Amino acid sequence: MNVIAGLHDVRLALEQDAANVIEVFVDGKRKDKRMIQVSSLAAKRGIPTHRVDKDELEHRAEGVRHQGVVAYCRERPSHSEASIEALLNELDHPPLILVLDGVQDPHNLGACLRTVDGSGADAVIVPADRACGITPVVSKVAAGAANSVPLFTVNNLSRTLDDLKALGIWIIGTAEDADQDVWQMDFSGPCAVVLGGEGSGMRPLTRKHCDLVTRIPMAGVVESLNVSVATGVVLYEVMRQRLS
Repeated sequence: MNVIAGLHDVRLALEQDAANVIEVFVDGKRKDKRMIQVSSLAAKRGIPTHRVDKDELEHRAEGVRHQGVVAYCRERPSHSEASIEALLNELDHPPLILVLDGVQDPHNLGACLRTVDGSGADAVIVPADRACGITPVVSKVAAGAANSVPLFTVNNLSRTLDDLKALGIWIIGTAEDADQDVWQMDFSGPCAVVLGGEGSGMRPLTRKHCDLVTRIPMAGVVESLNVSVATGVVLYEVMRQRLS
């Protein structure tokens, strides 16, 4: 069962994915417009709503800032490695996949999912080991994208990258020491962009499976960007190229 907290996220769940919302808990003392809107949406969709005190909300929110509302939802369906090919076959445009090699911070994963949704990328792939999955914090930061973006958790990332290559997908890694800037890359064709985890970047084995490696040029004293910021830079460069 997934926990969603916050007025915006719970409202989105009720509007876009009500079939998977099990029940809603709201602050019994709040009767403002936004809270009434959430309660009304739940009632219209026949979802049980419970008025509780703040202590119970704190407990149910599992540490996430809840703004007076928490929803319990069914687990999002898991995507198997085999279903990646099925997703690609359904697309009517060159695929764009984000591969996150070991992102462990839920805030970063949530921000990456939000960027994937906004940039029009098709899916996210993460390894099963040493990586964050969907948590209440991820859902909160993703602002609805945790439900809209297909997330594939794979047991062997290297094998998955080879499988993508076999399907005609170019694997483009990112690293500080790459020779080619991201602005010089051609992202018009089917590609998977690989970004490494916090601090260490791509693992050496992952890099060996990349067809090309690119870098984001840095003009200041810092050597690299946060992974979620880097995701935004690269994916929106892909979007810019494809729109033009």
